[in-house]
Formats: sequence, structure tokens, C-alpha cells
Amino acid sequence: MSDLATYPTSNAERHGDLGGSWLMSLPSTNTQRAYRRDLVEWFAFLDARDLDALTVERRHLDWWRNWLTDTGSALSTVARKLAAISSFYRYALAENVIVANPAQLVTRPKVDPDHSATNGMTQQQAHDLLDAAREDDPRSLALVSLLLVTGARLAEVLNARVDDLQHDTGHRVLVIRRKGGMVAKLALPPLVVDALGTYLGQSAAEGTQLVTTDAASANPLIFTTRTGKAWAASEAFRTVQRLARRAGIEGSISPHSLRHTHGTLALDNGVTLHDLQDSMGHADPRTTRRYDRARRRLEKSSAYTLANVLS
Repeated sequence: MSDLATYPTSNAERHGDLGGSWLMSLPSTNTQRAYRRDLVEWFAFLDARDLDALTVERRHLDWWRNWLTDTGSALSTVARKLAAISSFYRYALAENVIVANPAQLVTRPKVDPDHSATNGMTQQQAHDLLDAAREDDPRSLALVSLLLVTGARLAEVLNARVDDLQHDTGHRVLVIRRKGGMVAKLALPPLVVDALGTYLGQSAAEGTQLVTTDAASANPLIFTTRTGKAWAASEAFRTVQRLARRAGIEGSISPHSLRHTHGTLALDNGVTLHDLQDSMGHADPRTTRRYDRARRRLEKSSAYTLANVLS
């Protein structure tokens, strides 16, 4: 009885070390966070049905997939969760903890590669958002201009530090860490440099490396709270939403909307797909082509033709 009383009762207790080791093997901290949530959810699903994560079969993953779909998860979300759990089992297999990956042959939902739930903006709306940020405060303008003009991801910007603002062959650049840990340099046009200079308390016109007035750290994060703490992604997200509402932009606008808008406006104004791929850090050119197809799909919609015919 004493053995039973002390036996770990949850999958997290029994296999938390394995899960932690797997997460640490992933190169991106953002992926680690997302996959950790997926693993916790998978463990909870199994706990509720008295199943052990290391003895499950394919049918149990089919069951979970169907449960996720039936409870309202988007197909893309279900596909990502299955990919995460399959990665966990591949790691367990490589570590000789299991003899087969039960998720390997699980059918994942088909997701339209051209579909994106992200709303973009027109050129005028992008101008309006910048104006709203300019009227708000220097930090808001620095964030919006950096995301919109460079197409950077929110996490890449929030993780950047003051020393990452550098010079390279006559360009002002920001060194960032891409998904997967790759290092890249973003070109910073004067519009962005000026916004960053105002926010950090030094005029970009001086032509020297931007510095911060925060002496709490020798190399602080660029984007912080008033007390010098890291600016939470959730707060930055809400800031963008608030500014979009103030600018009168309809629909759900997020930091990723600014990246999406960067892609579509760049193509509209003559940037080649190849150059845009490099600027946005897409490993696969098909990802970049989605922006081209997405904008053309709406512009060339047959609905406009039929409306003219029938009006």
C-alpha cells in the first residue's frame, strides 16, 4: 500500500523529466513555450482517462485529435499540436524510452497552406496606425515602426538588446535571433532609427550608437517597462490592438498583422519575392509566396466582377 500511495499519479509527475529534456533540445524558446503547452494538454487528456503517455497507441492519439476538433480547435491548431506530440515521441524513441512513435502514422488535418487567419492592412491603414502610435508615446511608435517597416516578429524585437543596434557597411541595423536560433540583421531606415532614438533618449541624427538612459543593466533590453523590466509580449500585443482601434482600423489587428502588412505592401511596391524572403527570414520560399497569393486572391476576386455586372 505504501508503494501505491507514493506512486506518481499524473503523467507530468512520471514523465516530467523526459518532457523537460525534450523541450530543452528544441532550439527556439518560442517553440519550447508553445510545445510545453501542448504537452501539458496531452498529459491532462491522458490523466483524465487513466492512460500513461509512454504506453499509449495510435488510436489514443486519433481519439485526442477528434476530441480537439469536436471541442472547437482550429484545424491548424490541431495539426500543430499533433506535430508537437510527435516530436516528443521521436525524442523519447531516440532516447530508447519507447520502441515506436505512436504519433507517426496519425492522420493530421489538412490545412490550406495559403490560408492565414491574420488580418492585414492597406497602405492608408498602415499610415493611420503609425500616426496613432506617434500620438501615443515614444515606445509605441518605436514598436510599431520597427514591426511594420522591417517585418520583424514580435518576439524577435522584444528579445533584442541595446547592443544589438549596430552599424554595418553604412547601414543602421538591428541584430535579431530568428526562429530556430538563426542570427540576422535588419536594415533600419531613418524612420525607424528616429523612432528608436526618441524612445531611447538620444537623437539618431548624432550618428552614434543608440544608448538607453536605464543604468540598471550594461546591456538592457530595448523594450522595457517604466521600471526597466522586460515588456511582456501580451502587453505589447494589447498596445497594438489599442492603437489599431484608435486609428479606426476594423478587424482584429495583432503584431503579426504588421508583419503580414509589411509583406503585402513590399510586394505592392516592387520588392521581389526573393528579396522579401531574405528580409522576412523565411526558410521556405513558399511561405513568402503566400503573401503574394493572399493579396491577389482578394484583389482579383470574381465577386467584384459579378457585382459590376449585376449592379
